[in-house]
Amino acid sequence: MAEKKKILIRIGSLRHGGAEKVLVTFLKNLPEDQYEIDLLLNLYSGKYLSEVPEWINIIYLNKGEMITTNRIQDIPRKIYRVIYQHLLKKFPKLLYKGKLKRKQYDIEFAAIHGMCDEILNSPLKNSKKIVWIHNDLSEVKGYNNEEIRKFFGFDSIMVISEKIKDTFLSLAQSEAEKLKIEKIYNPLDTEEILTKAEKPVLNYHFAPAVPTFISVGTVFPQKGFDRLLKVHKRLLDEGFKHKILIIGDGYDFENIKALKSELGVDNTATMLGFTDNPYPYFKHSDFYILSSRYEGFPTVLFEAITLKKKIIATEVSGVKEMLNNGEIGMIVENSEEGIYSGMKKAFENPEQFNSYAEHLKHYKMSFSLENSVHSIMKIIDGL
Repeated sequence: MAEKKKILIRIGSLRHGGAEKVLVTFLKNLPEDQYEIDLLLNLYSGKYLSEVPEWINIIYLNKGEMITTNRIQDIPRKIYRVIYQHLLKKFPKLLYKGKLKRKQYDIEFAAIHGMCDEILNSPLKNSKKIVWIHNDLSEVKGYNNEEIRKFFGFDSIMVISEKIKDTFLSLAQSEAEKLKIEKIYNPLDTEEILTKAEKPVLNYHFAPAVPTFISVGTVFPQKGFDRLLKVHKRLLDEGFKHKILIIGDGYDFENIKALKSELGVDNTATMLGFTDNPYPYFKHSDFYILSSRYEGFPTVLFEAITLKKKIIATEVSGVKEMLNNGEIGMIVENSEEGIYSGMKKAFENPEQFNSYAEHLKHYKMSFSLENSVHSIMKIIDGL
């Protein structure tokens, strides 16, 4: 039997983000007999740790939850982590000699763009290097063309949407560089979503006569929850009764919560925090709303499509592809005004949403779990 390929995969942690969920779904569907995988986390934490298959070896730089506060008692630990991780990044030989026990890998895999330098600066010169890009970097602060060009140092660049692919193609300087770019749809598990949606809703009451707009995502400025709440207030002031439900956690949670109180919408807007099963909430909500400022390929829309929701989404990377150019959901301008006009239409022209629902009934998604896992394996095996 052929020898198993030795693969090192790097990611920050397995907290509750789209890229983390996608990585774990991919790992759960890989054949154990073909690969030997070390998963190296900067921080051994996150909701998805328990889902990593047992045959995958987890290695970590530090243990414990993410420290997001500046409380006096947390500062020494925070400083230690930062210095330790910075040292290993600056002197990768220490990491490869120590934690990784001088192991020789065939493939080194950056599961998010933030691990670019760590993999490219690896002391292993003979390993093949892959990066998985989940965000439209042309929209991300700190990434100019020169920074994005660095990714051409990888042997394969996996991107998750047409828009991201176009960004990279426009920066490629040779045919060989163009050939490195592969569009791979995120591996997502439809069956799991449908099964989990049948579970009961906990700690939230859906009012039958009042429409609920749900939004799910990590609470970062990128997700635009601030815009959503401002629009919510505006529509309430105009007499449109409705509720907003935000599911997710993140470093911006307290700011968004404070904004909610400041706008005086605490009775109509709810922030539930993180739940590992948001699907029953999806199921019972009337509309799914994506208020993001930028995305790569919003995994959450796949979930909303799977659960046949009425969708309103800002025009960010991946949305046109996922909503079939606006055939199965409403695409609005990427602005507060855009979100406002989309939500207002939900009240004033509900029949428009019936036509989306009709199209959704017969819609076949081109991104199946099997296809995605197979495509990534093909890249790994081909290097």
